[in-house]
Amino acid sequence: TRHLAEFWMIEPEMAFADVADAMDNAESLLKATARAALDGCAADMAFLDKFYGDSRLVERLGKLADPAVPFRRIAYREAVRLLQNAIAEDPSKWQFPEVEFGTDLATEHERWLAEVYCDGTCVFVYDYPKQIKAFYMRDNDDGETVAAFDLLAPGVGELVGGSQREERLEVLEAKMRDFDLDPAEYWWYLDLRRFGTVPHAGYGLGFDRLVCYVTAQDNIRDVIPFPRSPGSAEF
Repeated sequence: TRHLAEFWMIEPEMAFADVADAMDNAESLLKATARAALDGCAADMAFLDKFYGDSRLVERLGKLADPAVPFRRIAYREAVRLLQNAIAEDPSKWQFPEVEFGTDLATEHERWLAEVYCDGTCVFVYDYPKQIKAFYMRDNDDGETVAAFDLLAPGVGELVGGSQREERLEVLEAKMRDFDLDPAEYWWYLDLRRFGTVPHAGYGLGFDRLVCYVTAQDNIRDVIPFPRSPGSAEF
């Protein structure tokens, strides 16, 4: 299995920040990580490149770390349009050929965007439909989308997911009801808005998946010290 019962997450939360700030921060973190691996572990990276990276790992990370090559940014609506056009050319090549506004993009869609359309460059997809994202993500003015993003990486798919958080108390309470959540059970969360808040944003970066990406490992079980998977406990 490629799924674990537990994993590590890096989860920055930033005050006085919007969704663009969160994307900027995630991009800076990824570029710094790739540069640190290349500069500080050159021998290890050469080994991994030879035996696991098809002699393309160092080149790929070098492109990711290059400050002159910014990550691409595509609105979700535009990503859907691009995928629909690509799928229409030959639907048989796709495991999930049905893509429309509201579709939760599959890994094959994410990898096509990063590897084919963006020519091997990491890409942020942002402004997702509100119905497929969490209630705490800030509504956009269009009433259909939220200020959320996913960072898609070539060879992996989604590497980071984040958003600007909903800081408006009344809007947050209404969204909870829309998601069939009882606001009374989330009093502690609402109090963070009720007694004063500021625009804020954050994201989650799967640390184990990042290690997979940097070391060219295919399976997350190979990069976590103690892989625990569902159904593996004997008692």
